[in-house]
Amino acid sequence: MSEILMPFLAAFIFAYILEPLKVRLAMAKIPEGLAALVAVFIGIIAATFIILLLLNLLQHEIPQIRQQFPQWIENLKLWLTPKLATFDIELDWKDIQDQATAQITTQLSDNANTVVTKSITTILKSSSSILGFFANSVLALFVLFYLLLDWNHFFGKIGNAIPKKLQATIFPLAIEVDSLLSQYLRGQVLVMLVLSVTYSLGLYLIGVKSAFALGTFTGLVAFIPYVGFMISLCLSLLAALLQFGSGNEILLVLVLFSLGQVLEGFYLTPRLVGERIGLHPVAVLFALMVFGKLFGFLGILLAFPMSAICLVAFRFLKHKYFSSQWYKAN
Repeated sequence: MSEILMPFLAAFIFAYILEPLKVRLAMAKIPEGLAALVAVFIGIIAATFIILLLLNLLQHEIPQIRQQFPQWIENLKLWLTPKLATFDIELDWKDIQDQATAQITTQLSDNANTVVTKSITTILKSSSSILGFFANSVLALFVLFYLLLDWNHFFGKIGNAIPKKLQATIFPLAIEVDSLLSQYLRGQVLVMLVLSVTYSLGLYLIGVKSAFALGTFTGLVAFIPYVGFMISLCLSLLAALLQFGSGNEILLVLVLFSLGQVLEGFYLTPRLVGERIGLHPVAVLFALMVFGKLFGFLGILLAFPMSAICLVAFRFLKHKYFSSQWYKAN
């Protein structure tokens, strides 16, 4: 069912994000149909820009990694050999470097075209076929356009279908969920942009050669709570360790990521996203695993918003339970 649901789910997410843009265009006396079409076009441009940015990172950074790899091995050798000598351990560094270089050469081509091709092929295979991939893309755009065109009408019909006696309960919950998701989805984009610039600039000033790639990656994975930060920190520490050895640069990277977390947690997220929803880290990791398994990469994007919706429902049920006569009865 995930392959069937994915285009509809993706269309709904993009429609939710682009709806304010369509409303502003409509307020500028643009016809509803044209406003929806322009909003879809702008969404396509934004998505294409992100994809091209990632492909550009692959094209420029992967050859640099391949070129710098022998020097990373040499730096590791100079740093690790004295420490191993205290335990009478001696490694065959030439064999290690030859094997590691061979693996890197096999996996990464000079111009990264192989990596890009493999990535695209994997995406297409996950959609069953090239034809299925493009069919799902067209279907998602079609659904996105009509969702934007009939957004208020669509939710108005759903609201009218709810029994009158339940509307007083469901409507406030829907408003709370909408407020929470709008803060998250629209504000998170700005947080990702600011973090990308911050980490890229910080790593560049430290002297890390792959600063732009690592900084941009750190910003883009900020939507994955905890896991994205830890992966980015480990990759940045590894790059600094291999480039500089156990110098002050390692400490500077730790300071940078600590300041980045403070900036995100105490300023960016409260100002741009809103106060943290309050999900326990274990609950977030569980949601990432469940939704990732069900819907793949799209599921990872959905994990935090869907967890927030579940949290709103849980708070409501908890309130009803503790205020019920059944709970209060002796």
